[in-house]
Amino acid sequence: MKIPTSVKRWIPLFALVLLGCLFQFRSVLALTQWFKKGEKPMQEWVSSAENLIQVALLLDTSGSMEGLIEQAKSQLWQILNNLSQAERNGAGPKIEIALYHYGNAEVSQEAGYVQQLLPFTSDFDAVSEALFRLRTNGGEEYCGMAIKTALHDLKWSGGEDQLRLLFIAGNEGFDQGPVRFQKICRKAKDQGIVVNTIFCGQSLDGIQLGWQQGALITGGHYANIDHNIATDFIETPYDEEISRLNLKLNSTYIPFGEQGLNKQQNQQLQDANAITYSVANAASRACFKASGNYVNTSWDLVDAFAADSTVIDQQLDLAEDFQQLSRTRLRLKIKECQDNRLAISQQIQALNLDRQGFIQQQLIASPTTNKESLEISFMQSLEGIAKLKGFELK
Repeated sequence: MKIPTSVKRWIPLFALVLLGCLFQFRSVLALTQWFKKGEKPMQEWVSSAENLIQVALLLDTSGSMEGLIEQAKSQLWQILNNLSQAERNGAGPKIEIALYHYGNAEVSQEAGYVQQLLPFTSDFDAVSEALFRLRTNGGEEYCGMAIKTALHDLKWSGGEDQLRLLFIAGNEGFDQGPVRFQKICRKAKDQGIVVNTIFCGQSLDGIQLGWQQGALITGGHYANIDHNIATDFIETPYDEEISRLNLKLNSTYIPFGEQGLNKQQNQQLQDANAITYSVANAASRACFKASGNYVNTSWDLVDAFAADSTVIDQQLDLAEDFQQLSRTRLRLKIKECQDNRLAISQQIQALNLDRQGFIQQQLIASPTTNKESLEISFMQSLEGIAKLKGFELK
C-alpha cells in the first residue's frame, strides 16, 4: 500500500516521540529497581567553597560506648581548632561537619540502626548540642550500613581538590549487617571520599575485626583508641583571661530571625557545656569562636551583614532594643559590634599563641598525654590525607 506524502512527513516526528517514551520508561524502570532493592540514588554533588573540608563523623552509640561519646563531647573544640589550622595557598579552610550515630536500639531496624543527627553544617554550636544529647542504647552495629547511609544522604562536595572525609568509630566487627563494607568502601573511594576507621580497643583486635581493611580500601587511616580514658586537659595560665574575653565576645552578637534568640541561648549553653569539663576546654572553645570558621550568618546580624549588607534592608525580626533603632543607627550598632568582635578575637588569638606554646612544652614533658584519644587519632588520620590535597597542617 502506498503511504500518502502528507503522512510521510509526520513519520520522523512519530519516531522521535516513540523513542522519547521508551527512554522515559527505561529511566522510570531503572529508578524503580533501585527502590525495590531498598537503595536510593546518591545525593547529587553541590558546588563548594574553596579549601572546603567536609567531615562526616559516625559514632557507635551501643551500650558500651559511653566513653566514646564523652571523648567526642570533650575533644570537639580542640579537634575543630586543629582543623582550622589547615592552610592551602596561604588561605584557611571552610569546615563542614555532619554527624551520625549507629548501633542504637532506639533507631529502627529498617534504618539499619543508623540515624543522621546533622547534615553537613558550619553551625558548630549545633554539633556540640547534638553530641551532648547522645545516649547509649545497645543495638546492632552495622558499619557498612552506616557508611552507605552517610554516602547516599549527605551533599558531598563536587570539587576534586576538596577534602572529603568520613570517620567511623566503634568496637564490634566491621563486617556485620546487610551491607558489605568492602563494596561500600570501594564506592566511597570512587567518589573521592576517604574512610578513616577508629577502633575502640586493642589495635590487633581491630585489625582482625576488619577495621583496618575498611580504611585501606579508600586510602584512609586506621587507628585504635582506649575510649574509656577520660580526656586529660592541660590547663594554662592563659585560660582564665581567654574565658573572660569570651564573655565580651558574646556581647557582640545581635540575634535576628525566628531562631535568633534560641541560637544565641544555645551559644551560651554550649559555653556552659564546655566548661563542665575544665576551664582549659572552655578556652579551646573560645579560641575557636575567635577564628574565621565560627560564622553565624543564619542568626547573627553582624555576620549576616558582613556576608551581605543588603540584609539590613529586609524586614528583620530583632529584639525590642534593636527594633526601635532607625536603619542608620542600626548600621552604626552593627559596625560597633564588628569592631569590638575583631579586637576581642585578636586578643584571644594572641593569648592562644602563648597558650599553645605552653601546651607544647607540657606535651614534650609528658608525651603520653591523650595518646590514644579520639582527637589524636583524628589528627593522625588527617595529616597524610590533607597533604595529598595540598593542605598544610600547622
